Amino acid sequence: MSANLDEIIGNFELLDDWDDRYRYLIELGRTLEPLPEEAHTEANKVRGCASQVWLAQRREGGPGPATRLHFLGDSDAHIVRGLVALALAIYSGRSAGEIIATDAFAIYERLGLAAHLTPQRSNGVRAMIDRIKRDAREAAA
Repeated sequence: MSANLDEIIGNFELLDDWDDRYRYLIELGRTLEPLPEEAHTEANKVRGCASQVWLAQRREGGPGPATRLHFLGDSDAHIVRGLVALALAIYSGRSAGEIIATDAFAIYERLGLAAHLTPQRSNGVRAMIDRIKRDAREAAA
């Protein structure tokens, strides 16, 4: 992924218009590292998303809270791919303990996304974050 979380937040804060923010979100989705075709499996599918979303993870070290988790993700919807890219900027490459302690919803709120996503997309974001945190809890155990 080319943009880190601080860059994404900074870019969001520069964009006043929601159409521009949605376009930026779509652009973020285009920067996602491709998820290999063989990772588009039922096991990697995130339940609770209206669009199709897949998350694959790789663990480094561990087990325990210091285990680093690296995620790849994909979606069949452009804006959702952007939301996946944002979630990966927040969580991928961090330790299980950091992932568990990080409140992505506060970041989504700060960016104004919570107020501008449909309830269905908000539920999908929640499902994606819940899945990432569940993976982190399993890695930390």
